Amino acid sequence: MDIEKFGIQNHRPLRELVFEQIRTSILNGKLKPGERLMEIDLAEKLGVSRTPIREAIRKLELEGLVVMEVRKGAYVADVSVKEILDILEVRSVLEGLAASLAAKRITKEELQELQIVLQAFNQAVRSNDMKGMIENDTKFHNTIFESTRNNKLIQIVNSLQELVLRFRITYFTEYKRGAEMPAEHQLIYKAISTGDPIAAQKNGQYHIDMLKETILNEEAKE
Repeated sequence: MDIEKFGIQNHRPLRELVFEQIRTSILNGKLKPGERLMEIDLAEKLGVSRTPIREAIRKLELEGLVVMEVRKGAYVADVSVKEILDILEVRSVLEGLAASLAAKRITKEELQELQIVLQAFNQAVRSNDMKGMIENDTKFHNTIFESTRNNKLIQIVNSLQELVLRFRITYFTEYKRGAEMPAEHQLIYKAISTGDPIAAQKNGQYHIDMLKETILNEEAKE
């Protein structure tokens, strides 16, 4: 169980801090799908009693991040292929729209940031740095969304962020998509940097559709 003790340095209730720590560890993959959540182990690792751990697990069950089984206890909920594909269908449309708007509205500074993140992602791929790939892929797409200046679009994307982060970890680790993504990112960047909204939309959607196709192909093999 990869979770670390945290310091209590503010006035917030302990139960909230424990809940957020466990929740974050699930979303970022430190606590993996199917992993059993032992109250005693978690309490020791976080340096707290079992009571806030128990409360956190109940809340996480309500959010669908934890599954409780009779006589077996609590487990981190699996990420189903259906859930991933459903999110990707939504992301395909949103990413295409965002890239199209970015091609019209992105600032020079944001374009420079996009290029820096693009290079950092490519380096992470070459180094097989999974954490770097996930972080910079997230930054790449977030920079594009922020550059749209469309608050409603950004709000919708933010509401999906936690699910998308969890799925990113899954498709980077299980579906090995890192190697193909630099070329796809480059197509998006080129269309945005040259102010071509039609190509940007096409390439933004293509990027997500290729991920969906990869997952469907891998599942068909099983």
